[in-house]
Amino acid sequence: MRASRTNTAPPVCGNLPPPSRAMPSVPSEFDLIRRYFTRPVTHTGLSVGDDAALVSIAPGAQLAVTTDTLVAGAHFFPDAAPRDLGWKTLAVNLSDLAAMGAQPRWATLALTLPGIDENWIATFAVGFFDCAGQYGVDLVGGDTTRGPLAMTVTLLGEIPAGAALTRSGGKPGDDLWVSGQPGLAALGLAHLRERIRLTDASRALAALHRPTPRIEQGAALRGMAHAMIDISDGLAGDLGHLCERSGLGATLDAAALPMAALRETGADEALARRCLLAGGDDYELLFAAPPCARDGIEALARRLRLPFTRIGQLDARAGPIQLRETGGSVHTIEASGYDHFIMNL
Repeated sequence: MRASRTNTAPPVCGNLPPPSRAMPSVPSEFDLIRRYFTRPVTHTGLSVGDDAALVSIAPGAQLAVTTDTLVAGAHFFPDAAPRDLGWKTLAVNLSDLAAMGAQPRWATLALTLPGIDENWIATFAVGFFDCAGQYGVDLVGGDTTRGPLAMTVTLLGEIPAGAALTRSGGKPGDDLWVSGQPGLAALGLAHLRERIRLTDASRALAALHRPTPRIEQGAALRGMAHAMIDISDGLAGDLGHLCERSGLGATLDAAALPMAALRETGADEALARRCLLAGGDDYELLFAAPPCARDGIEALARRLRLPFTRIGQLDARAGPIQLRETGGSVHTIEASGYDHFIMNL
């Protein structure tokens, strides 16, 4: 991680202005990096502080690389708690690697700040490194600059060559499974926006502010699942991406959708279903696997203490996603997820 270069030429020797005794001591970009973003590394040759990092990948491994940007007002409230924001900044990238079955290793962080608030920066860094430490990530570089509050992480991970789970591997007849409880984060957001008042918002707000990337689960599904995607833009929307890349259609079973935890918040049934299917910001795993893998997946769920719910099936019918209601009727559901340029959430 290094400070931004500027186009301002250095002052000529002999023309320096006299020092001002009234000028407050403001930390430089380099000071901020040294104080808050330079930490010991565990699997990196050269880390923060140079022009580039040096890393070595394991023999027979491929690099999985992902980048995400979070922008104040678009992805989080400007007054979001900085420690939670530090965690989430890295966690959303970790979820992308989880969906590939990859093991995270290295991250870079580009941090854009409207000004220097050392308490905010220090607390953000604590949250970021809490997440990095839990998932074995070394921060190896990045950038700092002044501007509207935003942060961009590029995350690199390792995966055995040829073992990555992609969106395009689905087969007709594959079961569709989802991890955890999608929809909670969307309910938490609706609660904060005062569109609803939940009787118990604690779990929904935790899902929104501190998502849990499913790294262990993603890696364990290699060899069981055919295709996988993380749910960042809504279950239906991300299923649409998986179907498109696999060249297949899908039918979901309304009776099988995991609704219990959503009902426990006090949300009505219609809102709970909408949040589950279209809410986004869940960072759970949605994957396709053959029926012969059911016993293995259920055993894995017990071992990892995370529910996997079988919610439908892929089919050879190309077309929109179908939802089969409890009474047997079938209808089309909207598969478009969140779009930053449409702002549809």
